[in-house]
Amino acid sequence: MKLATYKDGSRDGQLVVVSRDLTTAHYASGIASKLQQVLDDWNFLSPQLEDLSQTLNQGKARHAFPFDPKLCMAPLPRAYQWADGSAYMNHVELVRASRNSEVPANFYDDPLMYQGGSDDFAGPCDDVVCPSTDYGIDFEAEVAVITGDVAMQATPEQALDGIRLVMIANDVSLRRLIPNELAKNFGFLQGKPATAFSPVAVTLDELGDAWTQGRLHLSMRVDWNGKRVGMCEAGPEMTFHFGQLIAHLCKTRNVRAGSIIGSGTVSNKAVEVDGRKDWPKGYSCIAEKRAIETILDGKASTDFMQFGDTVRIEMKGKDGQSVFGAIDQTIAPLKTG
Repeated sequence: MKLATYKDGSRDGQLVVVSRDLTTAHYASGIASKLQQVLDDWNFLSPQLEDLSQTLNQGKARHAFPFDPKLCMAPLPRAYQWADGSAYMNHVELVRASRNSEVPANFYDDPLMYQGGSDDFAGPCDDVVCPSTDYGIDFEAEVAVITGDVAMQATPEQALDGIRLVMIANDVSLRRLIPNELAKNFGFLQGKPATAFSPVAVTLDELGDAWTQGRLHLSMRVDWNGKRVGMCEAGPEMTFHFGQLIAHLCKTRNVRAGSIIGSGTVSNKAVEVDGRKDWPKGYSCIAEKRAIETILDGKASTDFMQFGDTVRIEMKGKDGQSVFGAIDQTIAPLKTG
């Protein structure tokens, strides 16, 4: 099934069930009004939502209405926890190579992860609001999962069983603020504004064989100002699968229902073309594009985003249909006064 949260003037919105083709929706208020309620009582409430989903997909839901992503908040508008990994080591390697810095050996055995702000997520069509373009505004296209309860010291296999829903994310970064934060050995904070998520979050059964051993084997499409800049494969080069990421998180703590874990920027390796490296799948964040330019040409030439720029992030299934709906955002200045 596919679940979304509609804006209703409250902080947590109103839970809706969305049809598989993302054309119609139905309020879930007779079952649960908020997604967190469902996550807290998954075994009892999710089968009821699944019944509603089947009725909706069959065209038999009496009070269905056209689905509009512009009315969506993040599927889980605020969460108990948002922990973002860096599961694609190619991304780490590129950024390090552009700074002539080697990747520490333990990075390949122990996932990188930071804990982000989870009190104010953005909807899929909300503006990316920033006080200044001097901060270096960047998009980051990622896969994310929402969990149920996962016990401390869970194995990666046990952690996979705790995944309830999958979605995609734009983990916005302010690149020119981040270096000073990391130099203090105590970041990120200011460099990570509100993360945006796809219109819908989906259960694993909706993904079919695209979901394999904790990885989502679909292409992450990124369009910047209407131009396609990325079509990276999310599955094959994900160094750490979601079970490993969640197990890393719960090594010393319980992970509770309503936690969100991100994959980090989806990234694919270069190929050799006539003796020169090329990245035919493009990129999922501008920082990676700048790293590639630095490696090839000695300096970065692509600037970060400006006010009025747009970014669209989407994944389509093997049938060509959008799986999660699109994140479609515009960069906008902070209004004061």
